[in-house]
Amino acid sequence: QLQLVESGGGLVQPGGSLTLSCAASGRSLDYYAIGWFRQVPGKEREGLASISSNGFTTIYAAASKGRFTISRDNAKNTVYLQMNSLKPEDTAVYHCAAAPFGGWDFLNGYGIHYWGEGTPVTVSS
Repeated sequence: QLQLVESGGGLVQPGGSLTLSCAASGRSLDYYAIGWFRQVPGKEREGLASISSNGFTTIYAAASKGRFTISRDNAKNTVYLQMNSLKPEDTAVYHCAAAPFGGWDFLNGYGIHYWGEGTPVTVSS
């Protein structure tokens, strides 16, 4: 069983930056694509970015492209989401998820085996 724990969320001013971490335990992340998603109460979950198991392939949704960067350190069993130029509309609970395969289906929520509980991000002045 793979456990995912997100951290790094918090309150940040518009235009600021945050780096979220997704730490895995229970088994190695080496065999999983990892994605970052966010959800606002009352709205559908939104896929933001995914990274392949070997880190060679990344995919970004329109909401994150150019501002967010996903990366992974398999030696530390951790995946990161660097978020820059944050906007109030980025306020949400951010979750990471693991799937055997990445790609757009993954970002649309298919094939996900594990979810983290999430870390809240609030962008406000």
